[in-house]
Amino acid sequence: MVRQKKLTVEADATTQAILEHWDHIKPDDRIAHLVRDLARGFTRSLQTRLGDHGVSFGHWIFLRAMWHKDGMTQRDLAVQVGLTEPTTHTAITKMVELGYVSRRRREGNLKKQYIFLTKEGRALEGKLVPLAQDVNKVALAGIDDETQKIVRNSLLTMVHNLAVDEAHALAEGKKIPSTRSLGIRS
Repeated sequence: MVRQKKLTVEADATTQAILEHWDHIKPDDRIAHLVRDLARGFTRSLQTRLGDHGVSFGHWIFLRAMWHKDGMTQRDLAVQVGLTEPTTHTAITKMVELGYVSRRRREGNLKKQYIFLTKEGRALEGKLVPLAQDVNKVALAGIDDETQKIVRNSLLTMVHNLAVDEAHALAEGKKIPSTRSLGIRS
């Protein structure tokens, strides 16, 4: 494997284990494993930067979605970010306490609550988005524009292929089982 930069500082145990895996243990391991480790690296890099602003990665996920579309129901927001409703409820409750969002009912529909960014939550966009952009620059350092286009198109094709696969499974009556249900022995 050819690495663009040599690690010149001491990495934590998780990062060391990932590098050891790809350099020596299983350099030709599955793409899914590689993408998972890459996503973990992106997440950890962004978490480090977000921490300087007192924002958790979990809250970043919801803020990012709401900067694009504000005023969603909790269910719609959960779907948008790909998390469960209970996880979304917990995060939103904490974000209300932190002053990033508010829950409100809309006129004519007193049943549903909608989640809206507060002034403080909206202001975080200008501070936090550049951090994510910086993480992308770090990750893409040394990769030319043409290769970046190929990687992006390849990843988008994989996303599409897996979405089609999931749609076929759903059409056959299969569904993604909950972790809780899998943990129960029958």
